[in-house]
Amino acid sequence: MTILPAVMVLGLIAASAPSSMDASDLPGRVLFAGAGVPGATITATRLLDSAPTRTILSAEDGTFRLANLEDGTWRVRIEMRGFVTVERDVALPFTEPVLSIALTMRSYEDIVGSAGSPKPIGPPESPVNAASDPDIVNGSVTNGAATPVAQSRAMGNNRPRGERVYRGAFTTALANSAWNARPYSFGGSAVSADTGDVQLAFTLRGPFRIPWLIRDGPNMTLSVQRGVTSTATAQSAIMPTEAERIGDFSHSTAVIHDPTTGLPFSGNMIPRDRIAPQAAALLAYYPLPNTPAASGANFQRPIVTTAREDAVRFQMALAPSRRDRIGWDISGRRTITDAVNIFGFTNTRRQAAADAGVTWTHSVSTRLQLRARYQFTRTAATLTPFFANRANVSGDAGIAGNEQRAVNWGPPALLFPTIADLRDSDYERSSTITHAVSASTNWRPGRHNISAGGDIRPVAFDVSSQPDPRGTLSFTGAATGDALADFLLGLPTTSAIAFSDARTELRGASYAAFVMDDFRVAPGITVNAGVRWEYEVPFTEASGRLVNFDVAPDFTAVSPVLATSPVGPLTGRTYPASLLRPDRTGILPRVGVSWRPILGSTLVIRAGYGLYRNLGGYQSLVQLLAQQPPFSRTFSVQNSAATPLTLANPFPVSLPSNSNTFAIDPDFRVGFVHSWQATAQREFPASMTIIAGYFGDKGTHLMQAFLPNTYPAFAVPASAGQAGPSGFVYVTSNGTSNRHAVQLSARRRLRNGFGAGVQYTLAKATDNAATFNSRSITPASLVIAQDWLNPNAERGPSSFDQRHVVAMQVQYSTAAGLTGGSLAESVTGSLFRGWTIELEMNAGSGLPFTPVTFEAIPGTGFVGVRPRLTGVSPEPAAPGSYANAEAFAAPFPGSWGDAGRNSIRGPAPFSMNMAISRSFQLPRQLRLDWRVNVTNVLNRVTFSTINTTVASPQFGMPTRANPMRRIHTSLLFGF
Repeated sequence: MTILPAVMVLGLIAASAPSSMDASDLPGRVLFAGAGVPGATITATRLLDSAPTRTILSAEDGTFRLANLEDGTWRVRIEMRGFVTVERDVALPFTEPVLSIALTMRSYEDIVGSAGSPKPIGPPESPVNAASDPDIVNGSVTNGAATPVAQSRAMGNNRPRGERVYRGAFTTALANSAWNARPYSFGGSAVSADTGDVQLAFTLRGPFRIPWLIRDGPNMTLSVQRGVTSTATAQSAIMPTEAERIGDFSHSTAVIHDPTTGLPFSGNMIPRDRIAPQAAALLAYYPLPNTPAASGANFQRPIVTTAREDAVRFQMALAPSRRDRIGWDISGRRTITDAVNIFGFTNTRRQAAADAGVTWTHSVSTRLQLRARYQFTRTAATLTPFFANRANVSGDAGIAGNEQRAVNWGPPALLFPTIADLRDSDYERSSTITHAVSASTNWRPGRHNISAGGDIRPVAFDVSSQPDPRGTLSFTGAATGDALADFLLGLPTTSAIAFSDARTELRGASYAAFVMDDFRVAPGITVNAGVRWEYEVPFTEASGRLVNFDVAPDFTAVSPVLATSPVGPLTGRTYPASLLRPDRTGILPRVGVSWRPILGSTLVIRAGYGLYRNLGGYQSLVQLLAQQPPFSRTFSVQNSAATPLTLANPFPVSLPSNSNTFAIDPDFRVGFVHSWQATAQREFPASMTIIAGYFGDKGTHLMQAFLPNTYPAFAVPASAGQAGPSGFVYVTSNGTSNRHAVQLSARRRLRNGFGAGVQYTLAKATDNAATFNSRSITPASLVIAQDWLNPNAERGPSSFDQRHVVAMQVQYSTAAGLTGGSLAESVTGSLFRGWTIELEMNAGSGLPFTPVTFEAIPGTGFVGVRPRLTGVSPEPAAPGSYANAEAFAAPFPGSWGDAGRNSIRGPAPFSMNMAISRSFQLPRQLRLDWRVNVTNVLNRVTFSTINTTVASPQFGMPTRANPMRRIHTSLLFGF
């Protein structure tokens, strides 16, 4: 419901005077002669991209609020019959109390027609001249009537054209790779990719009519969109060379040992008859190198992602009485996305969404309003991997023990420290149905503005997927001294697999209630205070197919507990059907204060505090519990004498699947974030506004994951703390986080055609809960603490920690002064006035990454621990690198690595985008808008990821480039 987002940001004051608001909201009021104008149409369009247009009507007192707008420059258009149309360009976040728009009446001639206009050239006796002669008598003209009962002019050809019943627009946006710069090349060979964008949209607003049935129905809006968008980025990797594919490692500095004898292979060459046929079959899916070995990488490919989208939306609003307003909307969207990975595998995701809602608003009085809404939403998605129903790669290669159904065909995931990992997506089909019922009331007694309400959202989520149906094999070089050599001999270091025949049907719900008061304490002080209660029910499975662990103290013993029999075998504790205990204590206070110390001054001081919950994690967590034995075949093991693994039999059927791979603390709590801030704002001459602020956040009950009873390689288990079972991931909510930031911004409001703003942020964010911000939680996304006895050792920079961020926006419109200057009437002016140029620049410091050594954790199937520090500076030494490999080494036997989590910095982001636009006013209230958008206008290369595996020749080097310069143009024809 529309009031809820406003309540959730009570502590985030972003505007001065009357009340607090979200930085992404735009409050305003339409005025005439100081009084509010109800029913005015407010339309907002973002200038720098093709974001959809937002349209609302002003309330009885002329107020309006455009909620949840993205930051940037928006063009706000106010239209009202009888008044001159007004347009304003507004930069968000909005820093003023309210956007006040004063309307002026249209002139009498504009309303009833220009009877006194100059005579056209022609003979005096021309009927055209006679009709336009001001001396011709017309009742409306003579009496000066401009009311609905005025006599319509209908003499000769001087009939006025009434306002259009329908308004709308056709929009098209086009782009082609021929206009764009080539994707970045990591080596000497050129990288090219054909891409193109086509976006078509149609919008129609007006009364709903059906010939011979409905003549003047309620107002409606119809929007239809169709688009195809494709992007291309370059990615680099290391692929096996032709010599390595046949076992020739004579060029390698590593000595390749024969695992059967422990002696080096002669000439560092593996005999061809020793190469496993399964390895030879899987090598066929590795492309040959195509790039000179620059910075370790010998292969690159353009990664092309293409999305095709269709959308339709229909809205209708009517007022059955003066006090009631009913609106309903229905929309549908379908998206098909094809994504190509580094191996050329194309995975297809099909998504469809439909939602319908109805809203009823009742005005009890001018000070009391009631609102209720019901909304139904259904989404469905299907992810089809490249090999599904096409080729049984594992079966054809002679690999047994993994899922063999056609939708899960494909290779097992192969993980290496030195060459590219062979991966493909897993098949998944899901649907989500949500019913949302909400109600709220708004009461304005005196200087108070009190709002209260609540909502209920039951959710049904059905999914058919497997966590790891084809299995995952890791090769570390433990057998021969080289990971690729281990692979050729068919000797994986670890093996993991998880699949079942179950269809998971999860059921859950969320509840919320709130009350808030926006209170004007004094002319210079406004307090916005309230409290919100949120409760998210842990998901259950319709058939009870959930399994968790009942854990003895200190993990000395664990035993599965099933939702169908939720009593712990070890502790005797009774669990709910979700196997996770609910947390109903989600009471979240929020308060904000806006203070103007001197009423005659523009200085405004704001402060706020709010408590927020990190909702949305239960669904993914419970999904992990739905894929456990005895309902699935699941294990994660290390190659050993007790569990020998080969590439021919990496998932032994003889290996019992009698233990979980994941468990969740039954007292798991949803994360909380305490957020506070203080800002000071003051206006200066030349339309300048300066804002300085401090922002702080503290997170508690954040997600952590660790491997109980594990120890460093070559450590003695008893002395290392292993006193019970291992090999499973345990998820808790004991993590914490902190973020502090100071921000300084300067803005020049649009004046005489020029507006600009610059914002600088200095921030620091740390946490010991690397997974707390993951909404989609999968086994691959869980970041495991390396020492389960010391989770606080994971404290380090947050994955989103950017120490320095600068954002700048500039806009200039030609001939935009009060009179337009010399361009107002000249011929040159007709060519150069009305153009708008916009520029956006964003830059910042790099995000942090964690260095990793590719070593197995004893007793588990997990690979990867942090390295130890050698004492050499980790600052990059090689050109183009972002870390120094000599600063890190494998941990000493029996100890964990001491390199910190997120201890190296990646590439610094930078973007500069530009747009040029102009609106052409055509006859008969028609309009044509033309716009050209250029992203990465400087064609500057930036990178999104780097290699973090210490043993890789690519360590510290960028592996993926962001898109280079892209140009697209758009046209809007409005009527």
